Amino acid sequence: MNLSPSWVGFLADRGIVAVHWSTLGAANAPDTELMQWARTHGHVVFTNDLDFGVLIALAGASGPSVLQIRSLDLLPSAIGERVAALITRCADDLARGAIVVLTGETDRVRLLPIGRS
Repeated sequence: MNLSPSWVGFLADRGIVAVHWSTLGAANAPDTELMQWARTHGHVVFTNDLDFGVLIALAGASGPSVLQIRSLDLLPSAIGERVAALITRCADDLARGAIVVLTGETDRVRLLPIGRS
């Protein structure tokens, strides 16, 4: 798994519903399976893996939304408050379909689908 399951409790303590893939599917499941589950169930894929954003963009898909963290320290104790604030601030975009990237001290939002009219 790419992010710690400790994120689930951290986010729940802040009123944000989250599940960890390890409780839903196989660790070696293809990214497409995880993305299909997220799309079907209305969840955002929270990851530090670059593949998810690329898959969404290349497919021209409108979802699921992806929240991508690009940081050396991926634990809630290090970046959790920033992530929770970003989720709250970008809630409408994530609900509509977006790739939200948190890098260093900045973040950016790309609405989905990317490159399609």
